[in-house]
Amino acid sequence: MNTGVPILRLGDILLGGLLSDLDDKTALAFTDELATRVANEDIRGVIIDISRLEIIDSFVARVLMQLAGIGQLLGTRMIVAGMRPAVALTLTELGIPLTGVRTALNAEQAMELLGWRRPAEEAPHAS
Repeated sequence: MNTGVPILRLGDILLGGLLSDLDDKTALAFTDELATRVANEDIRGVIIDISRLEIIDSFVARVLMQLAGIGQLLGTRMIVAGMRPAVALTLTELGIPLTGVRTALNAEQAMELLGWRRPAEEAPHAS
């Protein structure tokens, strides 16, 4: 299924990024594809990168809460990463708390929250 939203698999973690021109149809297809992949691919965690979203409305906020609920029901951790200050302010002003949604400053921090560690650099060899 092609949702128009890229979803990458990194081991047992899925990484998807929402774009600023997200419409209702695309958001619903993205939700469906993520739920299907979590259920069928033994996924431990999902990161939804929203760093490219400059604005957010109540529909997208509801989609994020729905994804968090789906993830919980399917036994995976869902993390929203990269929320811009303007988006956080808008959510606060609209009174939308994003209940149940775990957040991280960026995708790398979200990966760390899911237990992913950057491989240690090789130590220089003694001569």
